[in-house]
Order: sequence, then C-alpha cells, then structure tokens
Amino acid sequence: MARTGHAFEQNEMGIASMLAIGPDYSTKEALAWFERAAQYGYPPAEVNLAIMYINGWGTPVNYWAAQHWLRAAAKRHFARAYYNLGILYLEGKGVKRDSGEAFRWFQKGASAGDSSAQTNLGYLYDQGLGCQRSVATAAVWYRKAALAGNPLGENNLADLYLRGEGVQQNDAAAFFWFEKAAAQGQTGARIKLGYMYAEGRGTGKDPQTAYAWISAASMAGDPRGQEMLHSLAQVLNAKQVDEARDRALRLQRVEQQLSVTNFTH
Repeated sequence: MARTGHAFEQNEMGIASMLAIGPDYSTKEALAWFERAAQYGYPPAEVNLAIMYINGWGTPVNYWAAQHWLRAAAKRHFARAYYNLGILYLEGKGVKRDSGEAFRWFQKGASAGDSSAQTNLGYLYDQGLGCQRSVATAAVWYRKAALAGNPLGENNLADLYLRGEGVQQNDAAAFFWFEKAAAQGQTGARIKLGYMYAEGRGTGKDPQTAYAWISAASMAGDPRGQEMLHSLAQVLNAKQVDEARDRALRLQRVEQQLSVTNFTH
C-alpha cells in the first residue's frame, strides 16, 4: 500500500526504517518514505520529515527545509507542528532566537492538546520567558502534560511539589510524579527519585533503591547524581551495591532502543 501511494502507510514505513525493523531499513530509506508521504500533504509525515532535516538524519541538517514542512503541517492545524516550530524559536535553530514567538507556537500546540507543547509552555511560564512569570500557571500546564503521560511534564510537576512553588509543598505528590517520569526513562526524574529514596521523603528510606535509580541515570549519560552515588556507596555493602547496579542495568536496557515517540503517526 505504501508503494502505491497510501500516505499513512508511507509514513509508517518511514518510522519502521528509523527503528531499523528489518535488514534493509535505514535513515535514508526513512527520509525517502517521509518525503513521499509529505508530498501528499500528510501532516504527520511533514513533521517527521522536518525532524529528519533538523537532526541531519539521512540528510544534511537543513533548517529551511524543516521550517517549510513544519509550516505546511501547521497550516493544516497539526499540533505537533506547532510544538516543533516553538522549539526552533526557543533554541534559535534556523531562525533568530525569540522567546515570544516560541511562546506563541507552544501556546497553539498546548491548546491543541500536544503534551510536549504543554510542558514547554509551562517551562516558559516557570522561567518568565516570552511572558509574565507565573509558576502557578506553569503548574497548570505541567499538570496537563503529566496527566497525558509526558515524562518531562511529570518531572517538572514533581519538582514544583518538591520545592513548594506554584503548588502546596507535598513530598508524596513529588514522589508519585518522579516515579512515573523515572519509569519512562527521564534521567532527571531518576536522580530526584533516588534522592527521595535516599532521604526518605514521600517514601521509606531505601539507600539501595536510591543507588539503583541514580545509577540508571548515570548509565544513560546523566552525571548529575555522581556525588549522591558516592555518598550512598558509603552506607551500602559490596553485595548491595552489586545488586543495585544489576537493577540499574535492567532499567537501562529499556532505554537503549530509539524511541518511536520521536516520530508522529
């Protein structure tokens, strides 16, 4: 069906190629499938093609082409396009960095129900970028994203509960949302969850579990928990450390495959 011009199947073939499902799939093959589907005006493929150009997957980086396809999808009111345009303006990729313009695109995406746009809109309110700072409003958008299962939204909401900013301080709520984000591989949440276990905040004190979660984040390339790992190792015996590292390895294996959530169906 993909070879006979069905845009949905062409887009799915592109995603399969990026996930290397089969011996002949590759980033160049993915690019070709996304291009074919985008030519039919299929918004998910237009966004996926833009992501390929932004990251230089199967093609040299080309922000102009990325913008072209994102704006084409945005004209069709596709929420994921709004989010990605917001990222370009927030990071100044191919455009002049502009927090106000990023805010406008994230707001459109958030209102359309995109959880990543909701998270980023919350961040802009949290930091006062492109808008009047309001941590309470940030919490509202983080919560919307968290309820949709967005791991960064879950992490950011948990952090507000931990600090008592924009919401009433609540260790149990912080633990709940850090745990949800950590289960999805969010490394910042894994470190904070480890901290909660280490200190016994929102849960019973458990230094071995703390070591496992922080180690998993470290194995994923996030070094921010190294000092805590050193401190925890002082209160664990060698067997406990080995068991915690084994658990961290099991957690890490889940994260080793390229996530399909980078692409839009």
